[in-house]
Amino acid sequence: MVAGIVCLLASCAKKPVKETRPAFCADSAYSYIEKQMAFGPRVPNSAAHMQCAVWLIEQLRACGATVELQKGQLPDYRNNPQQIFNIIGHFSTPETAGRPRILLTAHYDTRPWCDEEEQYEDRQYNVPGANDGASGVGVLLEVARQLGNKIADSTFKTPVDIVFFDCEDMGTPQFYTGQERENTWCLGSQLWAANYANIQSAGGNLAQQYQYGILLDMVGAPDAFFPKEMYSTQYASNYQQQIWRAAEQLGYGAMFSNQQCYPITDDHYYVNAVAGIPCVDIIHYDVRNATGFPSWWHTRQDDMENICPTTLQAVGEVVMSQL
Repeated sequence: MVAGIVCLLASCAKKPVKETRPAFCADSAYSYIEKQMAFGPRVPNSAAHMQCAVWLIEQLRACGATVELQKGQLPDYRNNPQQIFNIIGHFSTPETAGRPRILLTAHYDTRPWCDEEEQYEDRQYNVPGANDGASGVGVLLEVARQLGNKIADSTFKTPVDIVFFDCEDMGTPQFYTGQERENTWCLGSQLWAANYANIQSAGGNLAQQYQYGILLDMVGAPDAFFPKEMYSTQYASNYQQQIWRAAEQLGYGAMFSNQQCYPITDDHYYVNAVAGIPCVDIIHYDVRNATGFPSWWHTRQDDMENICPTTLQAVGEVVMSQL
């Protein structure tokens, strides 16, 4: 209830100033998040994870996408093989098929451990993942629905790939004291980026190339604050400025702050550094906390109380303004 009150106040605090608004329905995005939560925590190798993956494929296809399931393995923090299932939805028309694409991404897995909980016994629980995972996916599913509408009414202009990365949140838990390997986070994007780089080095083609990408991570909180993340500035400054200008024009400048934040190891890092695709991370970063992330991050409190339709609407409109 508190989250709902905060959300209502946020919606009244500042009215958007741009008259022509991109098509986006926050209620639809919210329902997509609720559906993911209904599966339970989407921990890799769990039944809920596989059920959610099947559902995501069905939703993308229903929106008109050609769907690809990318399978692979990478070692986890203990050097054990981890199965990865990335879900890729291709949106294009015969008229746009040869043009460079825009890449939209989020991760759909949830963290197996609540390792930011104060009580040790609580750290073995799975993170529910309403914001950290489901929010970005929910926004992109609604974007997919809007892309399907654009294709249907012949207003579709730029081909788009929506990629739901797996195993983003499998990084080394804080309570682990053994020997670990490097690069234990973002396994799905590591696999995808390496595969893309290999294709391009072998020749590739224009239809497989991207203008730039946008990553959504933790984009649903009532108090969401999106500063300019440093890796995004380093690799994709022009696109970052373009997106933040669009947010300002739409009346969301307070949420999309020009404040710079520290570099964050997120899926966009490997898209940038390995695949060579300029990619911008839209991610909630809280300078008031020691971790840099909200208090519910990687805890049992990452539930639907942290999801606000006003925030989803803001992020969705900003993304749609780029398509």
